[in-house]
Amino acid sequence: MPVAASVDEMLDGATDRTPLVDGAGKSGATLERVTIDGDRYVVKYLAMADDWTMRAAGVLGGATLELWRRGLFARLPDCIDQPIVAVAHEPATRARGAVTAVLMRDVGRWLVPVTDATIPLDQHLRFLDHMAAMHAAFWGGGDDISVVPPMHRYLELSPWIAAAEAARGTPPLVPRLVGEGWEQLAGVAPAAAAVVLPLAWDPAPLVDALETTPQTFVHGNWKLDNLGTDAEDRTVVLDWELPGRGAALSDLAWYLAINCRRLPQSKAATIDAYRAALERHGIETGPWWDAQLGLALLGALVQFGWEKALGGYDDELMWWEARAQEGARYIG
Repeated sequence: MPVAASVDEMLDGATDRTPLVDGAGKSGATLERVTIDGDRYVVKYLAMADDWTMRAAGVLGGATLELWRRGLFARLPDCIDQPIVAVAHEPATRARGAVTAVLMRDVGRWLVPVTDATIPLDQHLRFLDHMAAMHAAFWGGGDDISVVPPMHRYLELSPWIAAAEAARGTPPLVPRLVGEGWEQLAGVAPAAAAVVLPLAWDPAPLVDALETTPQTFVHGNWKLDNLGTDAEDRTVVLDWELPGRGAALSDLAWYLAINCRRLPQSKAATIDAYRAALERHGIETGPWWDAQLGLALLGALVQFGWEKALGGYDDELMWWEARAQEGARYIG
């Protein structure tokens, strides 16, 4: 797909340019609402100097730019409403780093509200079905879908990123909380810490084990703040910051971990619903399911052990601790 050579070229004719400051994002990226030919759009500006998630992903220009260049957005199934319509990239100069700007249709009215409320069951099941449809569409994909390496996805919320961001000066909120949570985990849940802390520092054994199971294209951040339902019941999907080749169940495990307080089903029922959806979309799950599920759930605590620790040793952390201990047996 063509990439505009500058932001000015991409936004030629834009009017009513207004900064957006009330979004749910915590990455450091900046947003702007614009009007072009009477239609409303949102521009997202991605720069490593501003966005700690870009620094963690390690993809120059951002993963969204790579997806656009490779035409991967055009290969998404019809049930996914991907609102990006143009991308611009300005290479780094001596005065500043590279900047990627992403022009998106304004889909704000369709997004899941940023509250603590449980989402409707039918919407939850639709999210799972459309996730499964995306995974099925790219099942067995190779280098063409390799964007952010799996190792980087497991390092994004690691003690390493907390230390790296702290070394830059005043760290953003999330990396600061990541550091605090990992420091607390051993005291809050020593059994969980014994399993996941070594992998949080070095996810290689987990990544290698997952690589022995089927791979597909994953979004990497299937959280409710990035999702919505449009007028045609398609799933709106935003913020492609960690996409690439990986284990399908890593998307499901992330969804369970980050959205845990708002899901209308139990984790077990959610897992069953996704499995049924994947089979419905033509993927046989019998031979590999148990191993990948065990590893993916372990991986979710490798990513979110810090966050669960900040909440104390409650039923949520207890559930993930048990899953991590079960999943560890699939490593090696």
